Amino acid sequence: MSTREHDVVVVGAGTAGCYAAATVAGAGYDVALVERKSETEAGHIACGDALKGSDAFPTAIPRSRIEASMTNTDVDHGRFELPEHDTVVEIPIPGELAVLDRWEYGRQLIAGAEDAGAEIHYDTVVQDVVQPNGRIEGVRAIRKGEPIEYSAEVVIDGAGALSILQDRADLSEATFDTNVTYSQFSSAYREIVEVEEPVEWEDALVFKPTERAAGYLWYFPRTSTEINAGVGFQMTEEPMQLVDDLKRDLRSRSEFRNARVTDKLGAALPTRRPYDSAVAPGMVAVGDSAGHVNPTTGGGMAGAAYAGEYAGEEIVASLESGDRSEEALWNYNERVMEHFGGRFAALDVYNVMSTAVETDDLMGLLAALPGQKLSDALYSGSADIGWKLKLQAAVKSYGYWGVIWTFYQTKQLADELLEHYEAYPSSPEGLAAWQRERDALMDRIYETTGAEAKY
Repeated sequence: MSTREHDVVVVGAGTAGCYAAATVAGAGYDVALVERKSETEAGHIACGDALKGSDAFPTAIPRSRIEASMTNTDVDHGRFELPEHDTVVEIPIPGELAVLDRWEYGRQLIAGAEDAGAEIHYDTVVQDVVQPNGRIEGVRAIRKGEPIEYSAEVVIDGAGALSILQDRADLSEATFDTNVTYSQFSSAYREIVEVEEPVEWEDALVFKPTERAAGYLWYFPRTSTEINAGVGFQMTEEPMQLVDDLKRDLRSRSEFRNARVTDKLGAALPTRRPYDSAVAPGMVAVGDSAGHVNPTTGGGMAGAAYAGEYAGEEIVASLESGDRSEEALWNYNERVMEHFGGRFAALDVYNVMSTAVETDDLMGLLAALPGQKLSDALYSGSADIGWKLKLQAAVKSYGYWGVIWTFYQTKQLADELLEHYEAYPSSPEGLAAWQRERDALMDRIYETTGAEAKY
């Protein structure tokens, strides 16, 4: 087996991995970015292609690198189609939004990491970690059919949802979050569809519930005639049944008559709160590998980019100090929780609630709430609704008052949870006590919603 030595090895050339690699390499360190796909296929990832906050990405990879992949920058709202209620709910989406060509975006990210000095290793499938004395010191892989070992001061896990690195590493003595199960993840399938005439909703992200509560359809316009059509569903559902739901809906929509499918792809993604800790001695997890996805929308690119840059900056500091411990890397956890982790954890409360609510009741609630307040709930984790709007919603939603009352109670608990995340501990020693308080709050959430425990 051949061996290579680097300061840092990054596993996975997705958004988080590329930003992490660019950050560390840009500081002058030797970085290997290993990617299981070939150079031709790298960057080809199943995704909804909607990028929220495209105007505020971190700077490790220049925005100019990814601008060319943004094919539609005119999208400004979400369109929720609720056929059971014969209505469409339009909600604004805060911040700058772009729909992009995800493959081109991926290629540009890899090029950006390479520009910063990272060494890209394609056709490299990681199979194990190197962990002789508790600290992770590298990974073992097969590269172009040959075994290879990468030795590193720090390993960055950007391998995606349900990462093999976390399966192989002994994390029993670390704070790293191992409370991870399949029920906390979703699968997604999408097709790129070319239509003959421009769609009327080219400025909107279109969402539609499936016949089963655990799934939803989406139609995101890359351009007015190129649509990302997809379906997302919990791991507990039968995937092909839900893919059939997408195909039936495509056939029923007049705008897709005589359409041509140009690409098909599926993937898994976390629909859970961010990991309580994503650091272990010698290893940091970023992006999907650490649950850095908005659990209500599945949007993960912006969070992954920032997580990658934060991880890179904290790893550079650890390399300079010679300390690879959890304590030395802990500030990465704090930065993630402060920026978006707490908000995502609060949003996950609504996912918990949805598992205990009938689909029709949930759609009735969606139809009743004011669009701006729905936007606040989906993207900020909280939504304050005055008494006038409460009364209007109550009149409009006669027959769904029970679920609305549950929603308001759940919203209060989500606010409490967000406040608790604002007090995230400043060192590993404080994590256990913080978790006990959080878990007690989660017990109240399960009791209020009637949902089964998710964690």
